[in-house]
Amino acid sequence: MFDRRPLQKLQQQLTTLAERSLDRHVRLAVTGLSRSGKTAFITALVHQLEQAGLQQARLPLWQVNASGRLLGARRVPQQHHHIPSFGYEAALAALSGEPPAWPVPTRGLSELRLELRYHSRHPLWRHLGGEASRLFLEIVDYPGEWLLDLPLLQQSYEQWSRQVRDQLTAPDLTALAAPWLSLGAGLDGRSRHDEALAARLAQAYTDYLWGAKESLGRQLIQPGRFVLPGEYAGAPVLQFTPWLWQAPSQTPAKDSLYAMFEQRFEHYKRHLVAGFYHDHFASFDRQVVLVDCLHPLQQGPAAWVDLAQTLGLLLQSFQYGQSNWWRRLFAPRIDRLLFAASKADHVTPDQHAALQSLLESLTQGGRAQARFEGIAVASQVLAAVRAGQFHTLTHAGKPLTVIEGTALDGTQVALFPGDLPTGRPDAAYWQAPIQPLALRPRPWDQTGPMAHLRLDQALEFLLGDKLR
Repeated sequence: MFDRRPLQKLQQQLTTLAERSLDRHVRLAVTGLSRSGKTAFITALVHQLEQAGLQQARLPLWQVNASGRLLGARRVPQQHHHIPSFGYEAALAALSGEPPAWPVPTRGLSELRLELRYHSRHPLWRHLGGEASRLFLEIVDYPGEWLLDLPLLQQSYEQWSRQVRDQLTAPDLTALAAPWLSLGAGLDGRSRHDEALAARLAQAYTDYLWGAKESLGRQLIQPGRFVLPGEYAGAPVLQFTPWLWQAPSQTPAKDSLYAMFEQRFEHYKRHLVAGFYHDHFASFDRQVVLVDCLHPLQQGPAAWVDLAQTLGLLLQSFQYGQSNWWRRLFAPRIDRLLFAASKADHVTPDQHAALQSLLESLTQGGRAQARFEGIAVASQVLAAVRAGQFHTLTHAGKPLTVIEGTALDGTQVALFPGDLPTGRPDAAYWQAPIQPLALRPRPWDQTGPMAHLRLDQALEFLLGDKLR
């Protein structure tokens, strides 16, 4: 019997090649640090695309939809069968639940593929494609924490250990690290490898990283897979720690704990860090970086400085450059980069300009590099899924805009969160920092599009040039 599998594989490869050569394929990556709202953003983006095909979406700034040229959008099977599918249905169920809830954050890499059909204004596309043109959109979700490991590729195990030791000069971090440091207090460079001890030390170090992240608002977490392991949860490659105890005076024995940690550190760099860039990152065409500017503004000066440093490291990861047809075929590169400050509905509209200014100050280096390389870059403030509503009332004889919504515990609340700084917060700001609310999504029964802020502006920037 004739085996059709090689022919089918070749046909799939030729189809993908044709889509890329005709500029009918976009691989859109979405990332951000924890709490930035990646899952909600992707869910809302896909939902609005599906609703746009039914002419129900409220997307006036997305030209292809506003002009009536978009015929529809539908989910189609993904081509990368080894990548987990994005949990779209589960996320929709959470947002439309009773009560509505934010979807469970994704902890690793996932993907979703859409086919968009539209009437092109270009006479060549109309001639080649008949009445309708197509664009295939692959949306890839991955944790921003994974990008923070890029500097590790330039470090030895000893250098990384020294870096962590320097970080622990901060008293708050030293206190959090005490259980982990105490567990290894009797170790030196000659200590023999013990698998059970290695696992306990790695877990204690992971607990320290989680504590720095959750209780102190620190974002600079390395290795990033320790807090978001994905499919490597429990694997030996994640069972090592930096060495902050007595270092070996000479080359450590091969059966020592130090040597084993060093080997696992190198394996982690080679297979997980470099592997992600080789297998996935190099294929991205466009990139969204979501940033939660509000949470660090509540946590204190150290959290804000940490966020600025973390974003600086994260932005080093991107390969910039215009994606012409030759590069699209053989060396895809990110050619559009969107920085988006999420949760814009958690501050009043008069503070949105300040929120955008904050975002731009945090991403200044990345935006400058992108412009230098000639790619399109934009900064926006948005809320992919609305939680807060704006209401104006009279306070002390003057109009005051407040945020109204439902708190996570079900309480109805109304609050003016405060004024945002327009740049790095000074000492005066920290005397009375903002107090944004933690809100549930607004009730939604799936009979129409979800409420949002400026998601159509993001769609126009990310896809507008592909749907002309």
